[in-house]
Amino acid sequence: MGNGKRVVCIEDEPEMIDLVKLILSRKGFQVSGAMGGREGLEAIQREKPDLVLLDLMMPDMDGWEVYQKMKADEATKAIPVIVVTAKAQSIDRVLGLHIAKVDDYITKPFGPQELLESVEKVLARLTQSQSA
Repeated sequence: MGNGKRVVCIEDEPEMIDLVKLILSRKGFQVSGAMGGREGLEAIQREKPDLVLLDLMMPDMDGWEVYQKMKADEATKAIPVIVVTAKAQSIDRVLGLHIAKVDDYITKPFGPQELLESVEKVLARLTQSQSA
């Protein structure tokens, strides 16, 4: 299913990165983790992944800042982003989604199925738009 697609998971908790790696690698994705925003941006620029999983709440550089920098760079602006947020207020999420045009979001704690469905949905959409 993953067909070796590359995912960069930007997250400040190592155990979350391990969880994402575990869930996605079973489905054939290649996942690399980056601890925090700065490292995340470097990983995106270096690897040009097919998809980015981006935690919004990080100490060194928050997720929106990473997102804006990604979108401001020609080389990385087309990469889809799934935002991971621990805030469960739905209105915040919807507003944030509209402002930033992120591809999807999931809230922590999420289950393996939820993560997979989100990743597959976003990548399927990408494939459709590329072949259109």
